Amino acid sequence: MAVLMAGCGRKEAVDPDSFKLFYVNNSETGIVAVNYDIKSSLQDTDAVIRELIGQLGTMPERLQYEAPLTGEVTLLGYSLNDKVLTLNFDIKYADIGRTVEILDRAAIVRTFTQLDEIEYVSFQVEGTPLADHYGNIIGNMSADTFIFNVGNEINTYERVELKLYFANEAGDRLVPVYRSVVYNSNISMERLAVEQIITGPKTDICYPTISKDTKINSVNVKDGVCYVDFDSSFLTEPYNVTAEVAIYSLVNSIVELTNVNKVAFSVNGEANFTFMDFSITGPYERNLDLME
Repeated sequence: MAVLMAGCGRKEAVDPDSFKLFYVNNSETGIVAVNYDIKSSLQDTDAVIRELIGQLGTMPERLQYEAPLTGEVTLLGYSLNDKVLTLNFDIKYADIGRTVEILDRAAIVRTFTQLDEIEYVSFQVEGTPLADHYGNIIGNMSADTFIFNVGNEINTYERVELKLYFANEAGDRLVPVYRSVVYNSNISMERLAVEQIITGPKTDICYPTISKDTKINSVNVKDGVCYVDFDSSFLTEPYNVTAEVAIYSLVNSIVELTNVNKVAFSVNGEANFTFMDFSITGPYERNLDLME
């Protein structure tokens, strides 16, 4: 399985006025965001990290949320290298219930990755990389590892393994990548797959295919056909890939889902358009001829 590894674009500097702490709600079904004013100087990253660890380890006075670093688990230490914050917990971390553990992890990761100096967070238990209940190493986690609708709680929180297709180095073939994603089940699997393609690969064995500026207007499935409508940003192709590789990175990834046989695209509702030198005319089936 391809582990979520480091590699991403530059983030905007953190805005102190919009910084949030993430907590687990009292029913332990979701996470909530709370505005927070960082007291430490943003130029002193270590001081900010220690301040946030203290906040996430302190229960709110009115007990309206659960702090993700409280309980019997002890944080043994942390380190920051190459924008990866590693948190090392004691062995009691293994005793946390599955759902609560994922929610705690989501709250911690989403809090720290707001900082410009932190792109990823990695968890360890007694110095050993954290693994899921299947035994797979979880690896580095970014904010988009946890699909979160701002303003809403994560009511149903699940993990899924997607088979996604990105470009090879030459941009003329497709490379399959397996990605484990924790997501809100209110989001359809088809939309989740499209979002992950737009986000791009998190490994150095393949390359992005679709502009990260692309916005999804809608994703619907009817009679085995997935209809995906983008905004006009989809027509801008910033990467060195062929039109077919870009299109079929989406098609092949979506058709991997069991209830989809074909994929039809549109841009702002227009089903017939030209993408690079490729004329988009109708539903597309899986194309394995482009596999590297």
